[in-house]
Amino acid sequence: MKVAITATGKGLEAAVDPHFGRAQTFVVVDLETRSIETISNVVNLNAVQGAGIQAAKAVADLGVKALLTGHAGPKSFAVLWAAGIDVYPIEGGTVGEALEQWKAGELTALEQADVEGQR
Repeated sequence: MKVAITATGKGLEAAVDPHFGRAQTFVVVDLETRSIETISNVVNLNAVQGAGIQAAKAVADLGVKALLTGHAGPKSFAVLWAAGIDVYPIEGGTVGEALEQWKAGELTALEQADVEGQR
């Protein structure tokens, strides 16, 4: 299973980015192979509009089943939900800390978007 975490940099030591569509990077952890990959989101970072939808499509294409992020707007949440990706809100800390909280069952998946968008 793969998990994506929005981040401000590379690897497990990077800070969690509270933004989804305009996150600097996505750190993707494959729990089966224990591989860690950092994917740039620069294409959406400065997008005039549609950053969340495009980022959601990109994350879905990575084959992840869970996303840990600060917030998810309605349009990006709809794309993620349709792709079968559970979205877990996380505030602060590092990617590694967020991953450990998720693995320990300390995070609750959203049932709907938690912001109106443009976040």
